[in-house]
Amino acid sequence: MNTPYPNILVFVDFPVDDVAAATTFYERVFGWEIEERIPGVFNRIVPGQNQKIDDGSQGPSGNLHMGISLASDPRPDPRPLDQRGPLEMHNGGRTTRAWIMISDDDDMDRIMDTAVEAGGTELWRHHFWKEFGGANASFLDPWGNQLMIWEHLDGIEQDEETHELVGDAELPAGWTIE
Repeated sequence: MNTPYPNILVFVDFPVDDVAAATTFYERVFGWEIEERIPGVFNRIVPGQNQKIDDGSQGPSGNLHMGISLASDPRPDPRPLDQRGPLEMHNGGRTTRAWIMISDDDDMDRIMDTAVEAGGTELWRHHFWKEFGGANASFLDPWGNQLMIWEHLDGIEQDEETHELVGDAELPAGWTIE
């Protein structure tokens, strides 16, 4: 039996109760271009440019697009609105976590500070997760969606098999590690 080509993630929506306010939030925090598609119901996040390849240049694949969708009227869905349920925001339990790689010309602290100033809730910052060898921080947007921001620290190397830090690499003072 031939193994089929893997299914590919192509889009993620952030459910909100105010599409215009969420558009302003994400433009401010991440600097993303956001296209109004269905006013008040759905906007498309187009981060711009292409994914970088090993030499640092842009490759042929564009960055993943995302959406901001009105929780009370999710599209597309051909069913009558009264058959779509549930149409309310989540109740504060776990939601999808979106992982965002910080660009080389941006900064974890700037993103976190801006998110909090714009109404987000900081969950943590300055943490290193050995499993993926990256520095991370996380916040909830004003609608309860969790954003994980991620970056690789200069001078930090890790063994691909054991996930242990290599050499004399040290994390900045005050950082947590797991």
